[in-house]
Amino acid sequence: MPFPKFPSPSLAASLSSLALLAGCVGPGDPQRPVPTPLPRPAPVRPTPEPAATPPPPAPVEWQYRPAAPGDWSYATEANGSVARFGPSTASPQLTLRCDRAGRRITLARAGVAQGNALTIRTSYGAQSWPAGIDPAAGLVAARTASDTAWDQIAYSRGKIAVEAAGAAPLIVPAWAEIGRVIEDCR
Repeated sequence: MPFPKFPSPSLAASLSSLALLAGCVGPGDPQRPVPTPLPRPAPVRPTPEPAATPPPPAPVEWQYRPAAPGDWSYATEANGSVARFGPSTASPQLTLRCDRAGRRITLARAGVAQGNALTIRTSYGAQSWPAGIDPAAGLVAARTASDTAWDQIAYSRGKIAVEAAGAAPLIVPAWAEIGRVIEDCR
């Protein structure tokens, strides 16, 4: 019997190659277990960091703080002159008074009932002045009119600060009324 003819010799070669490849695969190893795929881990979501509290603001130097609300007023008195700072002249927070006869100037910080010193800060630096308590005026410090500390107060750039133990600093503008009281006493 004659052999049937294949449609093409390349098809015959392809089929024989396929048959040979099929013979290369042997039965599986019975002792070797079939690997099972590992379970896929759940994706790890990053935990959000707690909201960071902003750092506290850096302390602001006294000369950059706003001045206390109020205005300076000037008045002459029988024995000299007076400059008052505050929201009204009836209730001043800071008073400079010239005693012309004694050639002394007193500085009184109202609302302070304790302490034995006032710290005066100007653009020239800080000075601690001994002070006493006056029930009517508050904490009071006195200096001779010729003391150069008065010039530092009068010519301070923009502001002065008056500090007392147990009270917030009082920051006031350095206006002309201060210089007028000082000149009246000299």
